[in-house]
Amino acid sequence: MERRAATIKDVAGAAGVGIATVSRVFSGGSVSAATRERVLAAARELDYRPSALGRGLKLRRSGGIGLIVPDVTDPFRAELVAGVLACARSLGEHVIVDAAHGDPAREAEIVERLVEQRVDGVIAVPAGDAADWRAAARVCSSVVFADRVLPGLPDVPAVLADDAGGVRALTEYLAGLGHRRIAFLGGAPGAPAGVRERAFRGALAQLGIPLEEDLVVAARPSRDAAYAAAAGLLQRRSDVTAVLAAGHLLGEAAVLVARELDLRVPADVSIAMMDDVAWAELCDPPLTAVARSGHDIGYRACELLLREPARRGRGGPVLLPTELVVRGSCGPLRPSRR
Repeated sequence: MERRAATIKDVAGAAGVGIATVSRVFSGGSVSAATRERVLAAARELDYRPSALGRGLKLRRSGGIGLIVPDVTDPFRAELVAGVLACARSLGEHVIVDAAHGDPAREAEIVERLVEQRVDGVIAVPAGDAADWRAAARVCSSVVFADRVLPGLPDVPAVLADDAGGVRALTEYLAGLGHRRIAFLGGAPGAPAGVRERAFRGALAQLGIPLEEDLVVAARPSRDAAYAAAAGLLQRRSDVTAVLAAGHLLGEAAVLVARELDLRVPADVSIAMMDDVAWAELCDPPLTAVARSGHDIGYRACELLLREPARRGRGGPVLLPTELVVRGSCGPLRPSRR
């Protein structure tokens, strides 16, 4: 016969205390150390497990945290998710993960559902409207942005990579190799694409290199759009000697287009990108890239949400460093360039 699951009443009887005392022990209430140890010992002996559903109904919340990302298949986002999960697991929390695919309407639906479920907080790579997030922040106990922020919400804490520093390092590296016609393949307007483009423009200005607007190209966040942008750029401007891609999809597109146009890398064109994803090292030649740790961003965002509420919003976003990884896809400017 199956053994009957122990109840809170059984634990109270075994410990010689009232049911209310057992409830206070498991909800973090005030009891003496001796009483707490007696109740916990009885619970272990009876293999008693508190009901998460019951606690959620009493406290009017379900517990756990919500995590909203654009795409769980993207390698950088997958690292970010893994970082959040690792931190949550170490703190005994569970995570509800959903993907908005860059659709503000879908994101708003996910936010509304998480708010209805009374999660303890939400971590998000936001894409939607600031008004939706402002409403969510009022209802949720806490909201933390990861890898991206929304204008107009300075009070929402965020964990970001130093994208501007990474772009500056790449631009200075290419300029140091002698390149002056450096093209920038960027994302659609907005953060973090706007941060990266501004950093590129600022780095060229500091280096005294004139910026040709024709060499700054924006693309929507999809493989087809990235390929079209790279193809249009390299076919239209055969005098480009280096391409700085603002993300790994754009870097992938630049490599594919260069191969199709029979351009040698780096003899004809140097290519570098933000995001040092796994395939960058497997390219021929391996791709120079700026490493941003998605895992660290996710872990730190979860820590900020669960462990360090007092530090939220103090001193602006938490900014994590980036690292320039130099490989064989960039070379010095040669007189025989295209």
